[in-house]
Order: sequence, then C-alpha cells, then structure tokens
Amino acid sequence: MNPFTLNINGRLVEYNRPAVMGIINATPDSFYPGSRTADSRAVAERVRMMLDQGADMLDLGAYSSRLGAADVSAADEGDRLHMALDAIRSVSADVPVSVDTFRADVAEKAVTEWGADIINDISGGTLDPDMFETVARLHVPYILMHMRGTPADMQQHCCYADVTADVAADLSAKLHRLSVLGVNDVIIDPGFGFSKTLEQNYRMLRELDTFGLLGRPVLAGVSRKSMITRLLGIDSEDALNGTTAVNTLALDRGASILRVHDVQAARQAVEIYCAMQRF
Repeated sequence: MNPFTLNINGRLVEYNRPAVMGIINATPDSFYPGSRTADSRAVAERVRMMLDQGADMLDLGAYSSRLGAADVSAADEGDRLHMALDAIRSVSADVPVSVDTFRADVAEKAVTEWGADIINDISGGTLDPDMFETVARLHVPYILMHMRGTPADMQQHCCYADVTADVAADLSAKLHRLSVLGVNDVIIDPGFGFSKTLEQNYRMLRELDTFGLLGRPVLAGVSRKSMITRLLGIDSEDALNGTTAVNTLALDRGASILRVHDVQAARQAVEIYCAMQRF
C-alpha cells in the first residue's frame, strides 16, 4: 500500500501502514451475532477492547444490510447511532469514527451533532441523491462503496461484462462527481459481498490492485462474509481463520484499510505483512 492521509476535523492523520477499522454494530440483527451491541455499556466495552487490540479507527452501523434484514426507519437508525456514538466518545474523544449509513440526513446529524468523523455509504450515493452534496458541505472523508440495487435485492444485480473493470469504472465516475463538488478525501470500497457472486468476489480480490489505480486508499471489507462461509461450508462464527487469510491476500494486493470484526487478528496480519516488506 501507499501511505495515505485523512483530514479528520481539521487534523491531518497520516497512515504509514495499513489501518485496521473495527466494526461496531448497534443492531439486533447483524449477520455476525458476535458483533451486535445492544446498549451503551456493550458499545463502550467493545470499543475499549478494540482500541486495546490496536484499532486505528472504528466503523459504526445501525442498519443491517444483510439479506432478509428488517427495514429500519431513519428515526430508529438515528437513535441507535446517537446512543452508540455517545458511548464511543465516552471512551475516546480522538479515535476516528465512520458512520455506516446511506441516508444523507442521518449522516449529517451523526457528523454535526453526535461526533462522527467519516461517512461510510454502502450505496455509493445511489440510495440518497443528496449524499454527495452533503459530504461536500460537511468536508468529511467519504467511503465510496460499490453496490447495485438495495440490500434487499442486490443479489439480483450481479451481471457484469468484467466485474473488476465494471466496478472500477463505476467508482471512477463517482469519484469524478465528488471531485467536482470539492470532495477529495475519498476511500474506495469495491463492495465485497454486495451485488457480487462468490466467483466475482474472488475475481475482485485477485485483481484488487486495479482499484489502487484510482489514486485513493482501498478498503477491504471481507470480515466473516459469505464469500468465506459459503466457500468453506461454515458459519460466520467459525470464519475468523478464513477472514485472516483473505485479509492477508488483500494486503498483498494493496489494501490500505481492513474493516474487521476481530481487531487483534487483523492487526497481527498487518504486522506480519509489514515485516515482509521491511526485512
């Protein structure tokens, strides 16, 4: 990976090695039960553990995007995010926190009122037409993910001429739109598991360095996902070893950020990868 910087509330944060982003889920139905946090105490405990294990940043979600998950109103999503962000900030005022939402109004409140630093949009601006303008107005880093359709029907939209080339082209076009609006701090997420078949996920993983040509840090979000569990015939609870293997492959292909449920394992993978580059 190439070193990268993010402007976090006017503070330029430099990352000279791959960063580990710990997942906090303020949801009752996330696909991995071990990631669910029901109240502020559980959130705070999870945050303390992740920071102790070496998390560089956190990603907070309150709307499950797994297939079959119940819809969540904007009000309920906001209430969950507000609770969890208060808990996170009670533990650390400084750790960069991204808020995982596709709703521009929820994202704006999370940043301006509740203490979030980064917007992580699984839809890449397709589910809320106000998202790009909102990010530009807030002057915050933006995680631009690729997805087709909605979380409910995304697996019906997996037809690509060339999955890596098509996804990269879509992200490139959106990067241009964001650049015109003055948004420069953009992180690229190819969207593993979102409107991709099992085979397409591994094709993108093999060709992950292609996304580095877009000139932005690349985030790999593969933790305990179906591309691992389906391939190995296991449940998400048993997918840590597979996740570490895929994360290591992603690092070798240029990933700058690993978004994970298990911070310690990811940090160890990063340490070993960096040693390989150093020695």
